[in-house]
Amino acid sequence: MEISIVVANETHVVHAEFICQLMADAAKKRGTGIAKRSPDYLQQKMREGKAVIAMDGAKPVGFCYIESWGHDKFVANSGLIVDEAYRKAGLARKIKARVLELSVEKFPNAKVFGITTSLSVMKINTELGYKPVTFSELTDDESFWKGCNGCVNVDILQRTGRKHCLCTGMLFDPKAHSSISPRQLETNEQE
Repeated sequence: MEISIVVANETHVVHAEFICQLMADAAKKRGTGIAKRSPDYLQQKMREGKAVIAMDGAKPVGFCYIESWGHDKFVANSGLIVDEAYRKAGLARKIKARVLELSVEKFPNAKVFGITTSLSVMKINTELGYKPVTFSELTDDESFWKGCNGCVNVDILQRTGRKHCLCTGMLFDPKAHSSISPRQLETNEQE
């Protein structure tokens, strides 16, 4: 069956608990941190049209959501997950490209960022035009950083005054890519 990647909506809320479990299992297997989110939180993102879901028929196989911070000056792409059976086929890159496009559509004046410990996500982000940055270049919105409290590495972040962690911050500035759409970046085609 062909995998579809769409902006999530009300019809997808039934998958929130499964997606949360995918995220938790992946973090545990990798031994890395992840900001834990509840099924209710993911359902809210789906209802608001602030999430992208990959579906193989009726089965969710990938997910990512967006959240705005600092009075819409920043948008974070968070919670990227791909079902283990569907990895290594470029699905994560397609999800990231679509969620980047959604971020720019919904918040055209915001800088888009993510933090990750995943080398493959860093590679995807770099290919999409993100640049590695220090945490000081990301949002200073305290609500965003509270999301790190559920991560196993939060002590490092707190101990260093939010200057260092095992995550790498990556930033996409739409103004630097104004003539290139995220879909063009996904396919590496430029006009």
